[in-house]
Amino acid sequence: METEKNIITQAEHKYSIIDNIRKNKFAYALILPAVIAMIIVQLIPMAEGLFFSVLKLNQFTLKQFLDAPFAGFENFNKVLFDPTSNMRSGFLEALRNTGIYGMICSVLVIAIGLASAMVVNREFKFRGIARTLLLTPWVVPSYVVGMLWGFMLQQDTGIINRILVDWLHILPSKPFWLTGSNVLAAIIIPTIWRNVPLVMIMLLAGLQNISDDYYEAAEIDGASGIQKFFNITLPLLKPVIGIQMLFGMINYIYSYNIVSMMFGHGSGYPGKWGDLLMTNIQRNSFQTWNFGTGAAATIIVMICMLILVGIWYRVFRDSLVVDE
Repeated sequence: METEKNIITQAEHKYSIIDNIRKNKFAYALILPAVIAMIIVQLIPMAEGLFFSVLKLNQFTLKQFLDAPFAGFENFNKVLFDPTSNMRSGFLEALRNTGIYGMICSVLVIAIGLASAMVVNREFKFRGIARTLLLTPWVVPSYVVGMLWGFMLQQDTGIINRILVDWLHILPSKPFWLTGSNVLAAIIIPTIWRNVPLVMIMLLAGLQNISDDYYEAAEIDGASGIQKFFNITLPLLKPVIGIQMLFGMINYIYSYNIVSMMFGHGSGYPGKWGDLLMTNIQRNSFQTWNFGTGAAATIIVMICMLILVGIWYRVFRDSLVVDE
């Protein structure tokens, strides 16, 4: 009896889906090109990457391409566990650097973006000009940002050391920014510089959607500016902050352009203190012709990214629910 009911329920559900498609066929026809584009641009490359990750695809087997020898989980073992693999040591260092880089950039970009948004949200003279100037770094292409800051951070001729040492006398001597342990800071600074404007403009839009009635009621109750910020501004901006944190997290983990252009104009190596996941995978895939191992590394990064997105969703799930 229960089996018959389940069959009837499934049949009704099937027909309801078909009826829904027939009823809204024009809407489905409109989104069909986007679905096809997503399949071509995202799903097919993902499937190919997963397939490559289990092949022994290198300079010797590249001519065979899809018919290259099957490697199974050997490529994943080289990335995660094989102590003789160059990919493993470099990958773990890049994972460490990317984690530090991503956390620092996420926190500082949100903090500086929020502070900037609160400033330009106030009424003052030349506010429009200030907003335009603050958006300038976001307009500059990331490749140009990498080259620009690469020149600015040169030890002897860079403007940064001249300002810090020769003009302001903050440091006793000119440090090396593009080698050694300062490399990660040299990557973080231009990343923050470029990403703050976008976060600022998004948070500014969120601030302008907060009704003044909340602040007026808080003033009547005698709330201070700090209390208003933590009890009104921050909670009401949580959905915007959450979305920007998600976009930032994805952007920083997959960051490549700035680092690749700062060190060797697209082909350099920032060293163990500045190598990120994407530059490490690109170098080990295309410069050493280990495409199978590189594909395995990208699959591992994708799985880690899915876990992080799942954690993010659990944290911000309540603030993303729209009340009906």
